[in-house]
Amino acid sequence: MNWKKFFFAFIAAFGFMFLFGFLWYGKLMHGAHQEVPILWRTEADFGNHFSSLVFGHVVMAFFLTLLYARFAGADLITFAVQPLTTKILCGWIAGHLIQFTIAGAMIGAIYKTDSRMTT
Repeated sequence: MNWKKFFFAFIAAFGFMFLFGFLWYGKLMHGAHQEVPILWRTEADFGNHFSSLVFGHVVMAFFLTLLYARFAGADLITFAVQPLTTKILCGWIAGHLIQFTIAGAMIGAIYKTDSRMTT
């Protein structure tokens, strides 16, 4: 495994995923989330848990870099156990598809093997 390429792909994926998550879920879907405020932490309480959000993105970027894939199954499981709206579910799935497609392409572009090398 080329650890240098892995590291750069991981950092690029993390940066993109974190920024995309902020824009998609924090800004674009803010109105949909406000329709069910009981499901979310208050702004002050969220600030106390921000490190968990960052760590979650680190973990996702790391494993995405290892696996190149993530599916909407986790969103469907969350939908099954929490009273989310269909609007939120569809927004999450669309966001994840866009986010992980672009992040996967970035990882692939950075981490692709050199076609001149043979194993």
